[in-house]
Amino acid sequence: MSESHDLIKELKRQLKQSGLHYVDVAQHLELSEGSVKRLLAEGSQISLDRLERICQLIGLEMAELFKLAAAQNKGLESLTLEQEKQLVDDKGLLLVAVCVVNGYRFEQIIQQYTFDELELIQKLAQLDRLNIIDLLPGNKIRLRISPTFKWHTGGPIQRFFQQQVQEAFFQSYFSAEDEKLVMATGLMSLPTNKKMQQKLQKVIDEFYQICQSDDSLDMNEKHGTSLVIAMRRWTFPLFNPWERK
Repeated sequence: MSESHDLIKELKRQLKQSGLHYVDVAQHLELSEGSVKRLLAEGSQISLDRLERICQLIGLEMAELFKLAAAQNKGLESLTLEQEKQLVDDKGLLLVAVCVVNGYRFEQIIQQYTFDELELIQKLAQLDRLNIIDLLPGNKIRLRISPTFKWHTGGPIQRFFQQQVQEAFFQSYFSAEDEKLVMATGLMSLPTNKKMQQKLQKVIDEFYQICQSDDSLDMNEKHGTSLVIAMRRWTFPLFNPWERK
């Protein structure tokens, strides 16, 4: 990933955390909203002057933006097993963690869920101690996790997903307009499997990029959406009796 891409990604993150939309940037730069979208999509085309003016809008020094962009690639890669257990044992804390990872601001969590301000600050302070976020003055939230952050294989979060989330997620015929379920089977060598996994990772990356493209929309225009991707060497056990040993 190029440095310019990292910088624009961090700039978008800071705009989101400040509650600023493309229309706000457009007004500040005296450009159309479409021009701003293209400008931030083509990060290498943005001038230092415009970058500095956007930083002024956010209330951020440009040098700090460069530091934040660099820090994102050195962020937290994983939690300890004990830290994962803390999240699973406190469902309210887990909810807040999911919210902040998905880019919610303090006031948006208050708006959508029943936490009062003191309770939410306490939860965010816990996440700060876990190094998942920095809780800044004015209840601003800065993520500290790396883009390659992962949960432990077979750890508390993954087990929680398999026991609680997985079953609930698939309680659907996936027939609605905004739903889709596809299962594909075939014969595949190990090298081809690895290539396919790389393609699936690109789909996941694109999923997050598309979510970021809706940053400028109000919360009531967006809906929680989950994507589950799984692939493994597997055949349906029902057919095992017919296999030649």
